[in-house]
Amino acid sequence: MRFKESEVRFLERNELCRLATLDSDGSPHLVPVCYIFRDGFFYIVSDLDTAKVRNIKRDRRVSVLVDQYQPNKAVLIRGEAEILTHGEEFKKMSEAFFKKFAWARRDPWDEGEVALIRVKPVKKISWGLK
Repeated sequence: MRFKESEVRFLERNELCRLATLDSDGSPHLVPVCYIFRDGFFYIVSDLDTAKVRNIKRDRRVSVLVDQYQPNKAVLIRGEAEILTHGEEFKKMSEAFFKKFAWARRDPWDEGEVALIRVKPVKKISWGLK
């Protein structure tokens, strides 16, 4: 999936999104989370024992919303999530979180200690961006 330049700038400049996953009964589970947008993917860190991680392990379908109010701007995507706990991509993106977020630097993690959720966008819509 290709993003317009204005969408990429908006996604790279923000750091908070809403992540929706599906509970076992099909109900939406929606949480605010910090993210990094890199190379067309969204990366989100989570503890291993959270509802969002359990939901993704059962059903990879997710939605991500990055938005702002006044002026109204947003990018909404539907995507497929994957849980990473080890490997080069995990290490590289963990370092990116440590660099970007003070909370991550205060409580750094190693492989196997957290879930790194990688979201591959499948469909998107945006508004307020030129």
